[in-house]
Amino acid sequence: MTVPASRFASVDALRGMTVAAMLLVNTPGDWAHVYAPLLHAEWHGCTPADLVFPFFLFVVGVSIALGIVPRVEAGASSPALTQGVLWRAVKIIALGLLLHLLAFWLLDKPWFRPWGVLQRIGVCFAVAGVLAIHATPRVQWALVIALLSGYWALLAPGGYAPFTNLASRLDTALLGPMLYQWDATMLRGHDPEGLLSTLPALATTLLGLRAGAWLRAGRTKWLLAAGVVCLLAGVAWAPVMPLNKNLWTSSYTLFTAGCAMLALLLCHVAIDRRDWSAWGRRFGVNAIAAYVGSAAMVYPLIALGWLQPIYHHGFAGWMTPRFGPYLPSLAFALAFVSLWWVIVACMDRRGWYLKI
Repeated sequence: MTVPASRFASVDALRGMTVAAMLLVNTPGDWAHVYAPLLHAEWHGCTPADLVFPFFLFVVGVSIALGIVPRVEAGASSPALTQGVLWRAVKIIALGLLLHLLAFWLLDKPWFRPWGVLQRIGVCFAVAGVLAIHATPRVQWALVIALLSGYWALLAPGGYAPFTNLASRLDTALLGPMLYQWDATMLRGHDPEGLLSTLPALATTLLGLRAGAWLRAGRTKWLLAAGVVCLLAGVAWAPVMPLNKNLWTSSYTLFTAGCAMLALLLCHVAIDRRDWSAWGRRFGVNAIAAYVGSAAMVYPLIALGWLQPIYHHGFAGWMTPRFGPYLPSLAFALAFVSLWWVIVACMDRRGWYLKI
C-alpha cells in the first residue's frame, strides 16, 4: 500500500544532514589542515566527503517521487506539472549562476565559471522531473542502464587520467579557462560539474526517484536489496572504471547510490517507524537557504579580508599551540555549521522557507 508523502520526515532529515555535511566539508578554517575524511579524493577513490553531493542528488530524486509523482497519479495536468518542473529548474540554475557571479565579482576571479553545483542540480531535477511525469518506471530503469553503460563506453577508450579524459577534453573545448581547474601552460582544464559527467549524475537522481517510489510503497526490503546490490556493483566495477567523483564515473554512481539507499532506509526505520528525532530536518526544509546563504556569507568575508582574522583570533591562535593545526580547522567548520543551524532553526520556528 502506498503511504502518504507527508509521513516521511526521514527524507527532510537525510537532506538536512547532507546539507550540513556539505557546509562542514566546504568551510574548514584552514584548507592546509583538514582531516582526511573531510577532503575529497585527489582523483581516484571515494572519501566520506565524496558522498555528499551524490547523496543530495539522490534525495532530489526521492523528493520527486514523493512530491511530483503523487500529483501525476492524482490526475494533475501533465503540461502544467512539466512547466512547473522546468520553471523551478531554471530558477535553480539561475541561482547557481548568480552565486558564481557573486564569487567572480567579490573574489576577483579571472574568469566566470558557468558550471557548478546548483547548475547540475537544476539540470538533473529538470530531466528527472520530466521523466517522472511522462516516462514509465521501465523506461526510467532503461535510461539508468543506458546512461551508466554509455558513459563507460565514452570514457573507456581515452582512459580516466586527469585532464586527458574525454569529459575534461570536452569541457576544455567548450569553455577553456572558465573551468574549475585550468592549466594555462598546457591549455587544458577540468570541471567536476562539467557537461559530460552530468549524464551519470542524472542516473544518480533517477536511482533516487526509483528509491522514493519504493519508499512510498513501503517496499523497504527492495530498498535494502537494491542498496546492497548497487554498492557491491560499484565496488566490482571499480577495477575497470575507478571510483571517481571528479568524473562521476559509473562505478562511483552505483557505489554512492547504494550508500544513499541504505542511509535512506536507516533514516526511514529510525525516524518514520520508530519516532526517533529527525536530526537535520531544519537544514532539510531550508536546504537552498542554507547552501546559498552560507556561500553568500563567506564570499564577502573573504573579499574583505575578515575570514582569516576571525579564524585566527577565534580558533587557531589559542587552539593550535595546545592541539595542533587540524583541530581548530575542524572546530571552525563545526562552528560555521552550528551558526547556520541556529539560522535555519529560527527560520523554521517562524515558518520561513525559501522555496524556488
